Amino acid sequence: MAQVEAATEREIKAKPEEVFKALADYGGTREKLLPEQYSEYEVREGGDGAGTLVHWKLQATSKRVRDCLLEISEPAEGELVEKDRNSSMVTTWRVTPGSGEGVARVSVTTVWDGAGGVGGFFEKTFAPKGLARIHDAVLARLAAETQK
Repeated sequence: MAQVEAATEREIKAKPEEVFKALADYGGTREKLLPEQYSEYEVREGGDGAGTLVHWKLQATSKRVRDCLLEISEPAEGELVEKDRNSSMVTTWRVTPGSGEGVARVSVTTVWDGAGGVGGFFEKTFAPKGLARIHDAVLARLAAETQK
C-alpha cells in the first residue's frame, strides 16, 4: 500500500490573513467554497479553525464517494490540517505571503494510503489529478470570495 499525494497551489490577490480567515471559517465561508463534488456539509463542533469537527461527502469520481469526518488543527501559523477520522486522508492547507504586497499563496496537499495491486496503480496514476482539479475549484472560489 503506497501513499498517494495530490497537490496544487494558487496566488490570490488578498492579504494572507484574510485568505486564511476565510479558509478557516468552517461555520460560514468554507461551505460556499466547495464545488459540486461535496455534499452533506455539516459543522458538528466549533466552526472556526482548530477544534472544528466537520462532515462532508466528497464524490471524487462517479463511482467513488468518501464519507469524511474531519478534525481540524492549526499546527503552525497559516496552516490548517484536516484529518479524516474515517480514513487515512489528511489535507493540509498553507497560506503564506505571495509574490507582492497583499498577495497570498495558498497551497493544498492531500495524502492517503492507496490501494495495492492494479487498483493501486490506477489510483496513484489518476486520483491525484482528479483531486487537484477539485482543489483548484476550491481555490478559484476562495479567490473570488477574498479578492477585492
